[in-house]
Amino acid sequence: MGQSRRMSAVEAVVSTAIGYIVAVATQMVVLPVFGLALGVWENLGIGLAFTAVSIVRSYLVRRLFERLHRG
Repeated sequence: MGQSRRMSAVEAVVSTAIGYIVAVATQMVVLPVFGLALGVWENLGIGLAFTAVSIVRSYLVRRLFERLHRG
């Protein structure tokens, strides 16, 4: 039996939450190198926007592969 839709969503959210923390920390280090020094709130907002897109992407890819696996 495959992974349920709910567990697919939970997995995507947990994975992306970890990615969010890493991404925001990376933004705060890398963006100033390119002359884009932003405040903490701006970095959190940008990270949140990309995180929302990533959650949807991860969920849809997971569901696609689950459907392909079932035939």
